Amino acid sequence: MAEPKDPFMIRAHVSHFEQSVADYRASSAATRARLKARLDVAYGEHADEKLDLFYPQAMASTAPPPVHLFVHGGYWRSFSKTEYSFVADAIVAQGAIAAIVDYSLMPAARMARLVDQVRRAANWLGRHASDYGGDSGAISASGHSAGGHLATYLVCRAPHEAKFPDNPVRSVLPVSGLYDLAPIAGSFLQPELHLTADEIAQWSPCDATPRLGAKLRLVVGGSETPPFLEQAERFATRLSAFGPQSRPVVVPDEDHMTIVRAFGRPESTWTPLLAETIAASGS
Repeated sequence: MAEPKDPFMIRAHVSHFEQSVADYRASSAATRARLKARLDVAYGEHADEKLDLFYPQAMASTAPPPVHLFVHGGYWRSFSKTEYSFVADAIVAQGAIAAIVDYSLMPAARMARLVDQVRRAANWLGRHASDYGGDSGAISASGHSAGGHLATYLVCRAPHEAKFPDNPVRSVLPVSGLYDLAPIAGSFLQPELHLTADEIAQWSPCDATPRLGAKLRLVVGGSETPPFLEQAERFATRLSAFGPQSRPVVVPDEDHMTIVRAFGRPESTWTPLLAETIAASGS
């Protein structure tokens, strides 16, 4: 009998994995060529601490547009903002400035540093968005996979943290996020990530506490492997203990690779969730 496939090894479950990665890169190059952008803007002193800003085709003359921060996936140890420029297409179509962020990668950097970097990127936007034409008071965020995990900590505090993160983000849209790190430690990823017991206990969103008034809407693909569906349900249950919480939105027929590609298409059927997230940032 064949060994069961590791549910976290996406390439073992998605036959078009390599084609999807190639499409991400080609589509992102096209986005960078087409949209007005400010690339490699530093939000910190480390070489990894940069973000790309993409602008709507027509900037409103009456008020600065909101800003939407996107955090890329890659199981915390691969990819960069460059492969995910295509996400800006859907964001700018909503009249917002897209900020696609980079962060350091594991195992050289540890989880606490990645969380801190994404938080500092949001803080930087809160201080400097107006310098780049955006509304510093209307900042929302999203992320895919590991990026969905990191984005939750923009509005949540971990069990070991005494205070909530101090940043202007009010609404977050995690897409196919990872909310429990314990199963990751038993997956093919552990020899590379070297997750520690402290990291698992401290940085699993299923044990986190959301900031009062924060809006989180969870999205997951209907064709994802079971852990992504199960963890989305558990995290939603956790959030419901602190206030009304919708069940995760399950997008039919989308797998772990296609769901983020669809996220970057302005015509996607679930683009209204992105619109709601951006709109909630200013409420």
